[in-house]
Order: sequence, then C-alpha cells, then structure tokens
Amino acid sequence: MVVPTTRYAQTNDGVHVAYQVIGDGPRDLVFVPPAALSHAEMYWDEPTVAYFLNRLASFSRLIMFDKRGMGMSDRVEGVPSLEERIDDVRAVMDAAGSETAAICGISEGGAIAGMFAATYPVRITALIMLNAAIKNWLPPDLEPLVYEYLEQHYGEGGSLELGAPSVAKDPRIRAWAGRAERLSASPATMAAIVKMNTAFDARAILPAISTPSLVIHRSGDRIVSVEHGRQAAQLIPGARYVELPGTDHLPFFEDPETTLGLIEEFVTGERHRPEPSRVLSTVVFTDIVGSTEQTSRLGDRRWKEILDSYDTAVDRELARFRGQLIKTTGDGTLATFDGPGRAIQCARAIRDASRGLGLEMRTGVHTGEVQLRDQDVAGLAVVIAHRVSALANAGELLVSSTVKDLVVGSSVQFEDRGLHELKGVPGTWGLYAVRE
Repeated sequence: MVVPTTRYAQTNDGVHVAYQVIGDGPRDLVFVPPAALSHAEMYWDEPTVAYFLNRLASFSRLIMFDKRGMGMSDRVEGVPSLEERIDDVRAVMDAAGSETAAICGISEGGAIAGMFAATYPVRITALIMLNAAIKNWLPPDLEPLVYEYLEQHYGEGGSLELGAPSVAKDPRIRAWAGRAERLSASPATMAAIVKMNTAFDARAILPAISTPSLVIHRSGDRIVSVEHGRQAAQLIPGARYVELPGTDHLPFFEDPETTLGLIEEFVTGERHRPEPSRVLSTVVFTDIVGSTEQTSRLGDRRWKEILDSYDTAVDRELARFRGQLIKTTGDGTLATFDGPGRAIQCARAIRDASRGLGLEMRTGVHTGEVQLRDQDVAGLAVVIAHRVSALANAGELLVSSTVKDLVVGSSVQFEDRGLHELKGVPGTWGLYAVRE
C-alpha cells in the first residue's frame, strides 16, 4: 500500500497539523477521525481501513488529518477544545486549497464536523456524522473499565473490544490497533481526551446547522449509544437518519459497503455500483469428437490449420449471437451467453460450421449463476454444462432441463434423454437433445 504524502498545515495559533490528500474526484471530502486510533499514516497499514479510505477517495478528493495533540500533529499543552479543533479543520482545508467540501466525522469527530458546518456553512456542502458523540458519551458502567485499560493495557489493541467487536479477535487487526493506539497518543494524553469528551455537550449547536446532513449510527454501538444518533438527527434541521444493525463503533470493518454507499450517494447524488461477481449466464461447452485420433491421422500441421479455421468460425458465430468466448480447451470451447435461446442458436451454427471442416462436435448447455473471475468463469453452472457436454453423443447438442424450461414458447424442439446423475453435482438432472 502506497502511503499518501503527509504535509503540515499551520493554525492561527501556530500549531502544525499533519494532513494527507488522496484522490482527484470532483468534490472535496474532509475526514475527521475519532479520538482513538488517530494516526493518518497508520491507517494505510491495515488493508481493511485502507480499502475504506480508498473507496472514499474513489468519488472525492479525500482530505484527512491528525487533530492537534495526536498522531503526527504537534503535541499541545492541555486538551484542545472543540473550538480549537475546528480551527484544525479550517487550517487543513486552506492548506489543501479546498474552498468548499463535504465533511465526515466519526465519534468525537462528528461533533467537530457538526460545529464546523454550523460555523462555516458557506464552506461545507454536506455533513456526515458516523456513530457521532454529541454529548457525554461514556456509560457509567464502562467508565472504570476504560480508564483501567488506559492505565494498564493501553497499546495492546484492546480498544477493539468496544470499538470494533466484529474483528476484536483477529490477531492481525488487533496488532495493528495496538500500534495505532501507541502512535496516536500516550496513555495519559488519551485519558485526558476521554475525560474531555465525556464532558462536552454539542447539542446546542446542532439546530444551527443549515448544511444538508446525513446521520448514520449502528444500533448496537458499544461506545456511543444509538440515542446520540437519533437525537442528532432530530436536532439538525432536515437531517436524514439511517440506523444500521451491528455493534462496531469504527466504520471500517462491519459491512463497510453499506456505509460507503450511503456516503457516496449523499455526497455525489449517485451510489457506487461494484462490478458484479456473480451473474446468470448460459454456459456452452463444445468438444471435438476424436480429436486425438484425427491429430495422429492428419499430422500436427494440418490439424493446426483445421483448428485455426474452427476458431475463426467460433469467433464469427459468437459475435453473431452475442456470446462471449471464455477460453479454448485445446479441442473445444467454453463460452457464455446472456440468454439460452441465443446459446442454442450459436451452438447449432458452430456445429454446422464444424461439419464443413470435417469435424463432429458434442455440445452441452446449461443456464445458472456463474462466478466471474477476471477473464474466466467458475461455479456449479460451469460444472453442470461440462458434465452435460461429456454425455452428449457425436453431433448432439444436449441441454439441461433448466435450459429447456427457459425456452418454452420458442421454435426449438427437444427429445427427452432421461434422468442422469452428474459427477459432483447433487441430485438427478433431466437432459434433452435439441432436434435437428
């Protein structure tokens, strides 16, 4: 993972704030981190977190930073106030050349983002609050446990027990979290920040926010109760509220695609559509009958000429019937189609062209869900089509019952070939030969 270059912005009171810029999208998005695990360069060491940030940068120019007193930013005396921390945001936006931006804040960062949006409405186009704390957030029963951890176990990654239970037992992520804790702040500094965060109350500023706002909160958040999200959405005029299932406070690990999709849609007006990994396809396998014997009889050179002519015919017919060549198998072809009717028509045309070359084909066709793997396909549908082709006679085009049922109403006629067990495939399958 290539870590973006870290630069420094200077606030009005002379504090140096570390920041990074990644992506070149048409809209700027400022990312305000939570109190814990706040070290911009460490984020890129964990692939799951890096993926989350890269997805944000896929539709924006992402601006992220370490708040004063944390990460790579200047250490300061005492604990910074919300007012001082919104100055961090202003300084970073100015240094990054960002006149206007959407702003997204997590946990304590949600209150900072909200206060900045209320204070500088002309500079903020959209506000997103993720599991945001808007007032004293630490439940009384957790307070002694948090301070005990900070005093005795800080730097071991135990913050995940409350912050991201979904991955708390993952040794790789836990080791990363421990290092991020140590690099974010010292135990004493973090204890002071926790104390300050349990004392502030940002509810009074929320009604002053005029920026379009999206509040997202996990229903089972173990650090900041879901009541914070519900109340924030009620206090911010016109805010949209989305409550998601789950327990993670940090947004990186538990169903990140839903959160990322909501943010992208809110910021851009469009939602990311990932490339599908599974699609419904009709799979066609062809196999040249007696290819080994013909190679011996004709010789390698002549056999290669025939195969080249066969491949040309296959390409021509696939283009004609909207098929996609997946691969050649040495003495046959694997192809997919977006409809079983066209697959059958194409298979017929390939068979007829092959006969003109002195070849006989056996062909199997099945329709089902396939897994897309780069330029290849896999899955049970591919296995079934291959097994069907192996049962076809010379010159026969054999299809599964699924294909037969899907072309009802067409002019294609079938002959029943009975029930068969297909190796490695559950159940019995009805097979049908396409009539000449």
